[in-house]
Amino acid sequence: MTTRTTGLVLAAGGSSRLGEPKQLLPYKGATLLDAVLDTARAAPLDQIVVALGGSAEEVREKVNLEGTEPILNESFGEGCSSSIATALSAVEGDTLVLMLGDQPGIEVRAIEALLAAEGAMRACRYEDGRGHPLAFGKEMFPALKELKGDKAVWRLLARGPVVDVPVEGRIPLDVDTWDDYRAITA
Repeated sequence: MTTRTTGLVLAAGGSSRLGEPKQLLPYKGATLLDAVLDTARAAPLDQIVVALGGSAEEVREKVNLEGTEPILNESFGEGCSSSIATALSAVEGDTLVLMLGDQPGIEVRAIEALLAAEGAMRACRYEDGRGHPLAFGKEMFPALKELKGDKAVWRLLARGPVVDVPVEGRIPLDVDTWDDYRAITA
């Protein structure tokens, strides 16, 4: 049986701590979100869904969404779990790889390692802990759809069992504050 994989890039946040859309911050000649989508396009994913919310129109104008399926999460203020629930209706894959739209340091090799492993829930295990991307088998989709809040996916992982997939290096930074942005662009 052929397994199809879907990457879900969470890029719906309102960037309240930054005061401007972090998806559009300049990064290596493009934007933060462009960098994440370039990684997703280079990975062995059959489908790429991008959850948009805050600043969706501006993101559509300024980010290269080619090869992706943007979906609009009207409830983006309710946290990442609302984007996951909204996006699941568009997911065609048997495996869902969850990526953050503000974490440009993720490498294709991390996604490949997740997809090579087996288990209903898989997480990258970096030198300094567990981090994104994360992978979920289709049997976990009903539980993902029921999540509420911003860190709910981590509570789901805490219930286990989770297959930790070794990935070299430290957890790539995600951008929540200006200090985070300065750190990834330094």
